[in-house]
Amino acid sequence: MKEQKIVEFFKGQKIVIVGFGREGVSSYKFIRKHYPKMHLTIADRSPLIHVDDFKEDKHLTIIAGEQYDQDLNKYDLILKSPGVNFNNINYFIPKEKFISQAELFLMAYGENVIGVTGTKGKSTTASLIYHILSNTVGDTVLAGNIGIPFFDIIERITDDTTIVAELSAHQLEYTDFSPHIAILLNLYQEHLDHFNTFNNYQLAKLNITENQKEDDIFIYNFDDRYIPGLIESHKLERRFIPFSSQSTLKNGAFCTKTDIILVKNSEQYCQIPIANRQNIPGIHNNNNIMAAVLACKAKNIDDASIIKNIATFKGLEHRLELVGTFHDITFYNDSISTIPEATIAALKTIKRVDTLIVGGFDRGIEYKSLIEYLSENPVRNIAFVGKVGERILQEWQEAGCPLPENHTVENDYAKIVDFAFAHTKPGCSCLLSPAAASYDQFKDFTVRGRTFKELVMAKK
Repeated sequence: MKEQKIVEFFKGQKIVIVGFGREGVSSYKFIRKHYPKMHLTIADRSPLIHVDDFKEDKHLTIIAGEQYDQDLNKYDLILKSPGVNFNNINYFIPKEKFISQAELFLMAYGENVIGVTGTKGKSTTASLIYHILSNTVGDTVLAGNIGIPFFDIIERITDDTTIVAELSAHQLEYTDFSPHIAILLNLYQEHLDHFNTFNNYQLAKLNITENQKEDDIFIYNFDDRYIPGLIESHKLERRFIPFSSQSTLKNGAFCTKTDIILVKNSEQYCQIPIANRQNIPGIHNNNNIMAAVLACKAKNIDDASIIKNIATFKGLEHRLELVGTFHDITFYNDSISTIPEATIAALKTIKRVDTLIVGGFDRGIEYKSLIEYLSENPVRNIAFVGKVGERILQEWQEAGCPLPENHTVENDYAKIVDFAFAHTKPGCSCLLSPAAASYDQFKDFTVRGRTFKELVMAKK
């Protein structure tokens, strides 16, 4: 039984669960189910840890507050939640002490997994693959960074289950296991506050394929600035399937203005129309669709089923999400945009953007490309939010670029929505696409997006 591999891994170990959000609670419940009397330690920076929920557990120690990460070497295993950052620890912890749900899950179930990673597009791609497979082969589950802890789906898995796993760089950082089908969509600067260098971030992402076997499948973006070089430098051997929106490939997938074409040895074997899709807008989504189609063809899904299910797939909340048209202004929620490249893609996709809301928590990534794009493709009204908004505005001024006709530096989203209603021309759009994380004001991008939508809807 594959679950037993994970259970046996914990046997006889002194374990600390670091980070007690959704995944930390999931880890605790899994271990406690199999080891009712094993002593466990939970460590979390937050002093508001859910003590009352577990006060009956006599085999549990809780460490909360700023000292949560002290003396972690006294444990055999550090079961780390993805969002925990150990950059400020002033002592050495051996890599082999770190473990995660993602690594343990891939250790046990990797041959059943289609893993999806990339800086942007992984949620859309994973969800599209899941939508196609669940409506064709049926026995499919979706988990991971999408918001569903891996341990929470174990009871639903059979030998025939296909698991679609969205995997973040944080989840892949320490793993020594890879999925049977791995997808790497793109690499852009992100999470530099956690990884310190862009190279460290790239290497974490590459772990999705690093430990694949020769008969495993690696689907990757041929056009990406970094991925082909990483493949070459690591001398990886597995079944490579590239996709490209810029080149006509002899093997893999490429797209025209109207179709996705799959080829093997220059022979076409699949054609998927994409010209009239409304539910997955934007040229940037061509790559996500190509990756999803390649994964589904690797699972022997027929063309007609793929075409049908692409047509019925609904876009994700917070990704180019239409909020509605109020007072003749159309509002879009793209809160999931946390890098400049995503915001540029949104601006290219949404028609008649007259007001842009940009900025948030500063993780040290570059915004030169966004400033250059906005200088060449002006948006009349811009709300600059948070430290990122302030930095973009400062760098914009230092570059000597003309400022937007109307702009505001504001952190209060109620006032930002008022600004949008006051300045956006009738018949035009207001786009929330922050190009930054949300952690300065919100728990995550979903809270930011829902706050924005609620404030807009209140004005209708």
